[in-house]
Amino acid sequence: MFCKEASSGLQTLNIAKSLSSEFTKPSALINPLSVGHRYKLCPRPNLRGRCTVTASKFDFDWITKERVKKIKVKGIITAKQGLLPSVGFTDLLGISLLVELISAETDPRTLMEKDPVKDHARRLVIDAHGEDQYECVFDMPEDFGAVGAIRVLNEAHREIFLKEMKLELPDGPVTFTCNSWLASKSDDPTKRTFFSNKSYLPLQTPEPLKQLRKEELETLQGKNRKHSGEFEKFERVYDYDVYNDVGDPDKDPELARPVIGGLSHPYPRRCKTGRKPSRKYPSIETRKGEFYVPRDEEFTTIKGAAFTGKAVLAALPAVFPQIEAALVDPNMPFPHFKSIEDLFEEGIELPKDAGLFPVIPRLVKAAAEADDILQFESPSLLDKDRFSWIRDDEFARQTLAGLNPYCIQLVQEWPLKSKLDPAVYGDPNSLITSEIVEREIKAVMSFDEALENKRLFMLDYHDLLLPYVNKVRELDDSTLYASRALFFLSDDSTLRPVAIELTRPQDVNKPQWRQVFTPGYDATSCWLWSLAKTHAISHDAGYHQLISHWLRTHCCMEPYIIAANRQLSAMHPIYRLLHPHFRYTMEINARARQSLVNAGGIIESCFWPGKYSLELSSDVYDKLWRGLAVEDETAEHGVRLTVPDYPFANDGLMLWDALKEWVTDYVNHYYPDAEQVMLDEELQGWWSEVRNIGHGDKKNEPWWPVLKTQEDLIEVVTTIAWVASGHHAAVNFGQYGYGGYFPNRPTTARTKMPVEEPTEEVLKEFYEEPEKTMLKTFPSKKQATKVMLTLDLLSAHSPDEEYLGENPEASWAHEPIIYAAYERFKGKLQYLEGVIDERNVNVSLKNRTGAGVVKYELLKPISEPGVTGMGVPYSVSI
Repeated sequence: MFCKEASSGLQTLNIAKSLSSEFTKPSALINPLSVGHRYKLCPRPNLRGRCTVTASKFDFDWITKERVKKIKVKGIITAKQGLLPSVGFTDLLGISLLVELISAETDPRTLMEKDPVKDHARRLVIDAHGEDQYECVFDMPEDFGAVGAIRVLNEAHREIFLKEMKLELPDGPVTFTCNSWLASKSDDPTKRTFFSNKSYLPLQTPEPLKQLRKEELETLQGKNRKHSGEFEKFERVYDYDVYNDVGDPDKDPELARPVIGGLSHPYPRRCKTGRKPSRKYPSIETRKGEFYVPRDEEFTTIKGAAFTGKAVLAALPAVFPQIEAALVDPNMPFPHFKSIEDLFEEGIELPKDAGLFPVIPRLVKAAAEADDILQFESPSLLDKDRFSWIRDDEFARQTLAGLNPYCIQLVQEWPLKSKLDPAVYGDPNSLITSEIVEREIKAVMSFDEALENKRLFMLDYHDLLLPYVNKVRELDDSTLYASRALFFLSDDSTLRPVAIELTRPQDVNKPQWRQVFTPGYDATSCWLWSLAKTHAISHDAGYHQLISHWLRTHCCMEPYIIAANRQLSAMHPIYRLLHPHFRYTMEINARARQSLVNAGGIIESCFWPGKYSLELSSDVYDKLWRGLAVEDETAEHGVRLTVPDYPFANDGLMLWDALKEWVTDYVNHYYPDAEQVMLDEELQGWWSEVRNIGHGDKKNEPWWPVLKTQEDLIEVVTTIAWVASGHHAAVNFGQYGYGGYFPNRPTTARTKMPVEEPTEEVLKEFYEEPEKTMLKTFPSKKQATKVMLTLDLLSAHSPDEEYLGENPEASWAHEPIIYAAYERFKGKLQYLEGVIDERNVNVSLKNRTGAGVVKYELLKPISEPGVTGMGVPYSVSI
């Protein structure tokens, strides 16, 4: 087994003497390396490259040994203790982490991986931020080679957040960026693997790391679970499920909701929790306990403590009843507009024992002796011009520079006509005629010229809402119309409202009802126009929240995140490019299912779709609004806007271009040719899973891109990065600024138009007190305060927010070419900030500047914490 001939310079010895302590049985398996010696072996290693020797205690042959030179290698770990109170002996000694170093190089003699080098980390200090410093000192063989990974076992009695480990090697420092929670070995006895900051495509992975790469993905896919059922908090399993946990029929049959996801109601998939199905309703998942997300997807302590996510969302259901109790007649409308303004000027008195100050400190003014006051901050729209919300120019301007700039579309067909079945819904032809349009644009041009010159635009919610009108009208304290709002584009690039059409479809008892309203010139027509605008704006507000915001960003992102963690290794360059765009999205989505979009939650109770909210968003899934840009290679961004002063699009195109240039540089560095894209099995597995499972209800749609070239990959990654950053910022962080004063963005309309089959009493009240008619149409006191509180929360930036271009990821900084590309990206974003500032003082751009106009700053990349109306985080994190 061993060669008996000693080489020159090698010391010979009797193995029976030097290793006798290693054997306690007549026959044993010997690993020579385990006792600190290297032997000259015959080429008969086992599968792991170790010599296996069977020998009796005294029957040994002469062997050869050479001294292995070793060096001391220091490693410094930065970590943070978990929040669990239990402390064990190893915690007190500060030696709770076992660390192994894994070489990225094979042993040249065995062509197999080298044995790991290990040490226990000892705690050194705890700094002012509560971070622990641990030190390891490894006895590393001089020929160990590059360290490609570390494996860590948490021997403490509580979880530890491992931030990073820095190794001081002779060739220079090596950093392992972890940013991960390590469960106690009592919960998870397996060692966690972390790779160095050097990125590898699968085929380029060093041989000793390939198996570790595979095993880590299998863990995230749930293949190594020891039990079935509900996922534990410490588990890191990513898997898919339908939205079958928003209803709660076990609590109340009225809270039953259809399963969203599948052929009947197509939808993106969510994170699987493994909770038990309801006994009464097997297709529905029970809502008891935590809404599981993998531990590393949860908010950091800082974000939680800032009450900008999990903490407040979880607390809101308990907060609302206390606020409701402080309101006089909470289900009634506000008695006058002054009572609405009092929410910002005087506030609502709360009982001293309500305990809301720690939960919403920004809004609750704590008094030393008197009751606490819930006083809302004045929104930017109200600060700038308290009367702007009622003006037509502001109504039109906000379609281009407000909360929902995605839905205004070019009119491309005339006459306007519904595509729904007339036998079910009634006459499909619109009552908005070319004569009405010509009358309203006042001979600026003919109707035909306006249509041909692309001067007519529309907010069209007619066919989407028409099937829901009669259903929503059956709900308590609610009404609904199908609506179209038509606009004319003036020479100065501002939009002018032309007409609003409201429709109620026929049913078994009533014929179709519809009417066109236009800006009026007498008292009655002016009030009717204002009421029609209230209905149309509430439709836009509901679409914005459920589609432009929830569906298009939060929901659509989650399958990309799940698939990336299941199919892309943590050392994959595309994973490392996209990871910042994934932070906290799964967590905030889980909290939304818990208290925002759930049955009876904030959305259902305050927005017009009511219990049909997610069902409606399912109907819109995969539909796109188009018509505001024309491809033009001569234009600056490759497209020509049909509305030149379109603040969202103008700023958004610059941000898109900056993102795309950064992604292009990054992708082309790691994929020098198209073949590399095709041969990347992890990348292809990721995209296949996104299409076939995560968005599986739409897998056969023709618009799905394929990943065959670098250009394909660049387009896909840029789109994902844009949705998570620019798209979400544009529809989220202005919510309180525009919706905090709810008459500007009413989330529901509670009464019909006074001219729809009116009673004598309704008409009398309208003619004598039209303001009261409008106040009754607005949300109730309870609905309004709920929405205002929620929008304030959702519009706020956390103190630890991570903005585009602010700081590079560690793996980007590790690669000089990538870091240089990132610096160019950062420079482009800084340039964008300057351009936005210049545009916001350019008086010729009337959609973003002027007397009392709120500046368009939603796509300025950097922001201070709080409600600022600016700032573009990497991810959908609130």
